[in-house]
Amino acid sequence: MRRLVASCALALAAVHAPAAFATLGFAEAVDLARQASPALRAQEAAVAGAQAAEPAAAALPDPRLSVGVDNLPVTGMDRWKLTRDFMTMQRVGVMQEVPNRAKREARSQLAQARTERERSLAAVAELQTRRETMRAWLAVHYAEQRLGLLEDFRRENRLLLQTLPARVAAGGAQPAEMTMARQEALALDDRQDEFQRDVAKARATLRRLVGPRADEPLAGEAPALEVRTQAVREALHRHVELQPFEAMAAMARAEIGEAESEKRGDWAWEVAYARRPRYDDMVSFQVSIDLPLRQGQRQEPQVAGKRRELERVEAEREDTARRHGEEVEMQLAELQALDAQAQRLRTDGQRLAAERVSLATSAYQGGRGDLGAVLAARAAALELRLRALGLDAERADLRVRLTTLTAE
Repeated sequence: MRRLVASCALALAAVHAPAAFATLGFAEAVDLARQASPALRAQEAAVAGAQAAEPAAAALPDPRLSVGVDNLPVTGMDRWKLTRDFMTMQRVGVMQEVPNRAKREARSQLAQARTERERSLAAVAELQTRRETMRAWLAVHYAEQRLGLLEDFRRENRLLLQTLPARVAAGGAQPAEMTMARQEALALDDRQDEFQRDVAKARATLRRLVGPRADEPLAGEAPALEVRTQAVREALHRHVELQPFEAMAAMARAEIGEAESEKRGDWAWEVAYARRPRYDDMVSFQVSIDLPLRQGQRQEPQVAGKRRELERVEAEREDTARRHGEEVEMQLAELQALDAQAQRLRTDGQRLAAERVSLATSAYQGGRGDLGAVLAARAAALELRLRALGLDAERADLRVRLTTLTAE
């Protein structure tokens, strides 16, 4: 019995062990977001719907069935009689409208362009999901880094609070120094609350994108994304948000073609079979053709309107391209400045801060300084290290934005 219980316990442990030690990596988070994104599913459905509608665009309209009675008397002795007058006929017919070939081709091109637009919008949605997930993962990573760094300083503060009472009792420290250490502890507690709030907010964003696994510990370090300035500039014309404009322009050109096809007019044919009781049956056939005689009042204004629509699409594309160019140049300049600042902080800044803390601590321990100088030096060192982490977070975020300009 005891052996059976032990075996069950081991089995349960094996089942729950992966979940207990599960982690969420950077690339895995992006893959999860792609699978779980409702926006991507919606756009995929839009693409599938546009593709399904393509064959119907160039198809002929459905034929029309007509059933009726011709020449039915309504006065006299034969009124409402279907079989008395030789002109009365019970007729059944089929009519088929036939749009001209140019119109059908334009409608087919319009349907294809609509599918391409949905595909490009799907690419935009995929890139936005990927970019948001990368930024959310990095936000959680650096928020937790700041929280861990603060915990190191809180640990030092707790050690100080433990040793100060003995020094005060021995006359090696002033009672006011105990108060100063407690004030620092309160300030660190406030910062901890802020950083925990930042972690919770970043986790909430990541949870929206990847689901429940956003609560798992993150695995690995922040990826080193390489930004090549010249390559970024050269890829601007392939910016994913410019792709829908190409399809929209194709749609506008197809609509122009459809409007111009109205000048040619459509035609239709009809076949009817007429039954005459007591007389011979009859068959009728007719063809009807549209006569676009007032093109200046109908077709030409429609064509002009569609041409203006094409001009609007092209102008919006140019405006969007210019805005993206401005945004990318600003981001590149910002990244260059942040890289320079981070380099100074990592070299001279942190070295000088550590030197200040060491000198203040040595002076305090040797009785030549006070605790206030030590606490101020430590606070400055903390702020500098937090600033360095903040710069790393900003740089990583900019790199994500600069490396996700085009669709994969």
